[in-house]
Amino acid sequence: MSNRSGRTVTAGLAVAIALLSAPASAATLPDDRTWLIRMISCKGNGVLMEVYLPQSTVFAPHGGMAAGKTADGFYTLDLTELNKGKGLEPVHVTMSADKKFVTVDQYTRGLPSTRIPVGGGTVDFDQRFGIGAKCGAFQAQDPNYGN
Repeated sequence: MSNRSGRTVTAGLAVAIALLSAPASAATLPDDRTWLIRMISCKGNGVLMEVYLPQSTVFAPHGGMAAGKTADGFYTLDLTELNKGKGLEPVHVTMSADKKFVTVDQYTRGLPSTRIPVGGGTVDFDQRFGIGAKCGAFQAQDPNYGN
């Protein structure tokens, strides 16, 4: 093998290793031209949690988010009342096959997924701040929701 091809292979290997070892937090997020809309709002003990999804997913033809579909979005944990600020983290949101639940996967922190009834309900996000959070209905801000 010539010296030049050896350098090419070495450079290619270095790029592959760098890409494969990237942390989950380096995952691809919606681009800066994507409009997001709040789909779920939950209230815990002194904290607020919200999930945002791209409008292109929410208002997709044929009834919005498709059954079994996963979309990249954002989760906010508002700890302002506790003087800790408001965090924003990327999440994966999946609509169940029967469209009765959405699952929020907080993959960057390795937390267990949270399953939320589409009609709203009480759920646990994380064991520190998000226990017993009361969530409203998924997509409740849509004026045609429930029609």
